[in-house]
Amino acid sequence: MSKRNKILLALGIAAFAALVIWAVATVPEAPKPTETSQDTKVMTYDGNTIREEKDGRTIWELTAEHIQVDVETKNVTFETLTGKFYAKDGRTVEIHADGGNYDDATKDIAITGNVAITTSDGAKLSSKELRWTAKDELLAAVGDATAVKDDMKASGDRIESTDGFNKIKIIGKAHLVKGGTSE
Repeated sequence: MSKRNKILLALGIAAFAALVIWAVATVPEAPKPTETSQDTKVMTYDGNTIREEKDGRTIWELTAEHIQVDVETKNVTFETLTGKFYAKDGRTVEIHADGGNYDDATKDIAITGNVAITTSDGAKLSSKELRWTAKDELLAAVGDATAVKDDMKASGDRIESTDGFNKIKIIGKAHLVKGGTSE
């Protein structure tokens, strides 16, 4: 084999090696598999009411301008709502708020945003949030809670009641003033 053929053979082998290296180096990455996200299935309603009944008695009912229900969990989100909670003695607690959530598993409700509460016997309450704990049939005004009835004003971090705010329990920074709106 002549010197010239050896050089051509070496150049051919080098060119082939360079071509293999180039082909391997420039192979595009395999596309990553796209994650198949299961979008939650949601039903929406405008101007609808949901309620809870127990032993033939209505416990509460909530009406909202807009309601979203997760089809799988049956949890509900409310926008601009009004509602009533019915005490066993016939008294009612009326609520107005910006929104809220209902947890179908626990039957608990959290109402939030400009919460205004009025009872049928004239008490007025306000708080950052109103929570209904179904297991204990407990209403709790939570966060800067204030209740005014007759000539008494009660305030605290949390005001709880199991009878429609007829009897209350004040928790955290409790303050009670006779004379209503005095500080």
